[in-house]
Order: sequence, then C-alpha cells, then structure tokens
Amino acid sequence: MPLLNISRLPVCPECLAGIHAIRGKVCSICGERVLSSYAQCDADGMVRCPVCRRMERPFLRAVAYGSYDGGLRELIHLLKYNGVRPAAGVLGRMLAEAIAGLEREFGAEKILVIPVPLYKGRRRERGFNQAELIARAALKASAAGGRLLLATDSLLRTRATQSQIGLTSHQRRENMRGAFAVARAAEVTGREIVLVDDVYTTGTTATECARVLRKAGAARVWVATVARTLKLASKYEELNVPEFQGLEAAETDEIENLETVNP
Repeated sequence: MPLLNISRLPVCPECLAGIHAIRGKVCSICGERVLSSYAQCDADGMVRCPVCRRMERPFLRAVAYGSYDGGLRELIHLLKYNGVRPAAGVLGRMLAEAIAGLEREFGAEKILVIPVPLYKGRRRERGFNQAELIARAALKASAAGGRLLLATDSLLRTRATQSQIGLTSHQRRENMRGAFAVARAAEVTGREIVLVDDVYTTGTTATECARVLRKAGAARVWVATVARTLKLASKYEELNVPEFQGLEAAETDEIENLETVNP
C-alpha cells in the first residue's frame, strides 16, 4: 500500500518504507503467525494456530494489516499518545485493506463497524478515541464503504480497567470482564459486525467485546485492527522449539499472555 501525502507526519522515511502488510502463513482465526507444521489447511480449509485448535473464540476471524513494530508502531503511538490526528488517515487506509480481506464473508445486509470504546475518563483525557478515528478514515477509504455502517455508541465501556501488562491470562480476563456493555441490544440483534481497534495483542479485549456483542444477539462478529503482535512464532523459530508440540494448559496461557503494550 503506498503511503501517500504523509510527509507532514514526524516519521522517518526509512520507517515508513518498512511498513508492509503481514506476509507468510497466519492463523485463519486469530491472525497469529503459524509455524511450518501448522501451515497446512484443516479439513475445513482453515489454518489454525495451537491456541485456536484448543479453544473456540466468540469472533469468526481477526485480521490485521501489519505487524506491531517499527514504523507502524510509531504511527499508532503518534496518534494514540501524541494526538497527531493526520496519522489516523494513513492508519485508516491500512485498516480498509484489512477489512477488504473479510468482504467475501459478509452477508447481504449492511455491516455494523463498531470501534472498541474508551472509558469516558480516558476519552476525556485523550480528547478522542483512536479506534473511532481510524474506523472513520477506513470507511472513507474502503471500496465497500457503502456497505459499512459506523456505530460509535452501540458498545460502551462501563468502567476503567487497569493495564494488562504483567497480568496472567486469568487476571486479564477478569480485568476485562464486565468492562463492556451493549447500549441497545435491538441495534445489534441479528446484525453482522466488524469490531475495530488499533492493535490486537493477546486478544483479551477483542474477545470480551465480541462475547458481549454475541450475547446481545449479534449474528456474527469479525475483528479488524491496523496492527497485530507477531512475536511468539518468531521467538519459537529462533529457539528451534519443535512446532509447539505437547503444549500444556499453562503454556497455552503463556501464548495468550504475550503482550508488549496495554491495548
């Protein structure tokens, strides 16, 4: 994807040139990179990572444009922590490409696009919800924009949550449990939804949001983010660990816990 008209952003050209879409085999469900023995399709044509082989997620698929590192991470931080709003336009075009990969799965009705909400205190402090800004830019850039309907107040964050950094898998789930609610169930009942966020790390936030939406009656939920952490598979490749064979429950928890920033 050409990164056009972004010279006004304070990002070095080399970093921008290094931003590209995720390459190689990834899990068809969560988008994590998979090692060679898991790169073969299952009977249903899907490629699944070890975690998705062991658990059922409340969303159909999670897709992301690029890996959360280098210039892409810098662009996200410029928007999220420095308030450089022009970055949202660039990130939105990337998100539009990620959503394009889901279009063949959409039904005939319009698709609700729901940004992961911030708690009111955090939004007031930041002045905006970065997921919402990116989603708006994505809809403008998307060829399927006419089929996508932005719904910014359907999902609410009902309480503040602590940082996810350093928490166990159980603690992460408890930290997010009850943190989201659907404002009006009738608006999501029977609808297909694309849940949007800036970064997918362990998937705890996306999983809880999707669970709440499905409980409220959503027919199907997909997750689309600009970036995704792709650390685990490369780490195991470097250590020459045999293809995640014989993982115990504690080890799959460790897979789910992999995170470098608070989502």
